[in-house]
Amino acid sequence: MRERPVRFKVILFVVMAAFPFLSAQGEAQTKGERTFNAIITDTQGIETEVKNVFFYWEEKISETAFVPHEVRQLPVKRGTATVQVKFDSMKQIDVKQSTDKALPTFTVILTNGKSGDFSAALAGSFRGESDFGQTEIPINTISKVVFK
Repeated sequence: MRERPVRFKVILFVVMAAFPFLSAQGEAQTKGERTFNAIITDTQGIETEVKNVFFYWEEKISETAFVPHEVRQLPVKRGTATVQVKFDSMKQIDVKQSTDKALPTFTVILTNGKSGDFSAALAGSFRGESDFGQTEIPINTISKVVFK
């Protein structure tokens, strides 16, 4: 009868001893992904500093099911091609809103000085953390994004 409690204590000790190593591995994976900060100006001229910014959209699979996507790149269209412009290559995005309910167009300025005009590939939003909490700014309400 006494063997069972001792065995339980040994197993519990091994699990508890391994836990810090498992959580440290998870932290290392998270730290390996680069984070981006941006100042986002909306169509009303209000600037919001957003930390750990990413582009978010939901892919509809059925009437009741959606798959969320969080990426650190902007999916845009250039002609018939879809281009994934990575945040680490961007300096600024100037957004031109459509007069009807169509998706906006972008002028993307890269860190190397090159620029290009694109249309939005899909409706989405920029998400991240502001000083006031979690922030979500839909692309159809943005006039400019400046990466820091």
